[in-house]
Amino acid sequence: MMLEDRLRQRRAAGRKLLMPYVTGGITTTWLDQLRAFVEAGADVVEVGLPFSDPTLDGATIQEATHRALARGATTRRILDDLAGAATDVPLVASTYYNLVLHAGPQRFCAALRDAGVSGLIVPDLPLGEADELAGSAASAGIDLVLLAAPTTPPPRLAQIAERSRGFVYAVSVMGTTGERTTVAASAGALVDRLRPTTDRPVLVGFGISTAEQAAHVASTADGVVVGAALMRRVLDGASPYDVGSYLARMRRALDQDLPPGGGRWTRA
Repeated sequence: MMLEDRLRQRRAAGRKLLMPYVTGGITTTWLDQLRAFVEAGADVVEVGLPFSDPTLDGATIQEATHRALARGATTRRILDDLAGAATDVPLVASTYYNLVLHAGPQRFCAALRDAGVSGLIVPDLPLGEADELAGSAASAGIDLVLLAAPTTPPPRLAQIAERSRGFVYAVSVMGTTGERTTVAASAGALVDRLRPTTDRPVLVGFGISTAEQAAHVASTADGVVVGAALMRRVLDGASPYDVGSYLARMRRALDQDLPPGGGRWTRA
């Protein structure tokens, strides 16, 4: 089943979507972390393919990336690991366009497909240059997910919403990834702007760090992306069980459908 079909089904069943992130190869037990996410109630898991210059990522994901690379992680090794990991949720790879170009879009997307990956996020790929990769991804059965930012003008936002596959990734704030004490009001405003342009699921990421924040964001959006908060715990030595327990609290908060206001919107 395609990524988008799976997420639409879960949304139609009244479920708020949860996508945790793990840096591939960050530890020897990184696949156990992925499995712990699934057991904790993840609807989809994002797997970061390490790149030496992760410009969109904040300090935590950069540290996770550099640790993975220092351990010898490569795209090929990570995809080989995924090919042998049986999971019952979709997997979305995320990386930078340099790695796609190095392999070639067709070969890269075919490798993702063969590893059991059904989605791809390339945050530094300009919309105007996405045609070749979008075509290669579609041919391989991979949903190419596009990002929308709070400052995206209306015409471009409509294009992103139309051309994105799987879901639309709504970036909560201009800046890099990382934990934050509050969620910017720009996140809710962006979701509101996206709603008239698409019926695809809209997931909000960048800065969601607590169960309370996740529930508040999901009161407007279809779901949330959680990355730095999880990787910080892994970097600090948390076990897969500990990180899974942390994510499970977010799952429970999303399922409880907490009322709007609990996550403390703030000015961007």
